[in-house]
Amino acid sequence: MAEYQNIFTQVQVQGPPEMGVGDVEDRTDKAGFSTLAGLFGNAQLGPVYLGAFGVISLATGLIWFVMVGLAFWEQAGYNAGVFLRDLFYLSLDPPVPGYGLSMPPMDEGGYYLIASFFLLISVLTWWVRTYLRAEALGMGKHVAWAFASAIWLFLVLGLFRPILIGDWSEMVPYGIFTHLDWTNLFSINHGNLFYNPFHALSIVFLYGSALLFAMHGATILAVSRYGGEREIEQIIDRGTASERAGLFWRWTMGFNATMEGIHRWAWWFAVLTTLTGGIGILLSGTVVDNWYVWAQVHGFAPVE
Repeated sequence: MAEYQNIFTQVQVQGPPEMGVGDVEDRTDKAGFSTLAGLFGNAQLGPVYLGAFGVISLATGLIWFVMVGLAFWEQAGYNAGVFLRDLFYLSLDPPVPGYGLSMPPMDEGGYYLIASFFLLISVLTWWVRTYLRAEALGMGKHVAWAFASAIWLFLVLGLFRPILIGDWSEMVPYGIFTHLDWTNLFSINHGNLFYNPFHALSIVFLYGSALLFAMHGATILAVSRYGGEREIEQIIDRGTASERAGLFWRWTMGFNATMEGIHRWAWWFAVLTTLTGGIGILLSGTVVDNWYVWAQVHGFAPVE
C-alpha cells in the first residue's frame, strides 16, 4: 500500500503532457513540466495559444514596459547601480494639473499618456483573448467577467475618473512608492476613504475572499486522501470526500457549500472586491468631495 502523500511529503507524478481536446496537430507539440512549479501542483507548461489578440496584447504590453523602464533608466542617469538602488523610488508621472484633457508636451506628461495608451490596448486585448479562448473551448465566460471586474477598477483609476474630472493629472503614476503615495494622498484629499461605504464593501469582500479561498483550499487538501481534488467528479457524483467535507462544515459552522457552490461564493466575493472598489473611487471627487463630511451628514461619523 502506497504511503499517503500530503502537501509536505508529496511526490510529483508526471505522465505524458495533456494537450487538450481537438486535433493536437493544429496546435503545437511544445509542452513540458516544471519541477519547481510542481511543488505547488501539477505544473505542465504549454501548449500555449496566443492568437491575434494575444500577440497584440503582449506587443503593446511590452512597449508600455519598455517605455516605463526607459523613463526610469533616464531618471537613474543611465547608471545601473543607481537604477537598482532607487528602483522602488523611480516613477513615471501623469501630466501636471492644468493641461486638462489635452495632450501635454512629452516631458510634462505626454510620454506618460502614450505609454498609458499602449497599456490600455494590452489589457483590453488580453480580455478579448480570455473571452474568445473560453468560447472556443465551449466554456462559460466566468473567467472573462471576473477579469472584467478588475479591469473596471483599472479603467476607473486611469480613464473614467480623470475624464469625468477633466484632467489627466488624476491618473495614477507608474512607480512602486509613488503609487502608494498617490493612494494615501487620494484618501487625504477626499476626507479619508474609510468613510466611503463602497470602499468599506470592497474591504469586506477582499477579506471575505481571502477567508473563503483559505477555507476551500484547506478543505480540499484535507480530503485529498479521498480524491477531493477531483472536484468535477465530486460535483456530479458526490463521494466520500465531499460527504466528509460537508459534514465537517455542518459540524463547525452550521451549514456548508457544495463542491460547486463554494466556487460561486468565492467568485462573487472576489469580483465584488474590485467592482465596489471602483464605484467608490469613481464617486470620489465627482459626486462626493469629502467622505468624512458626507459620513457626518449621514450619521455614522462624529459631528465635531
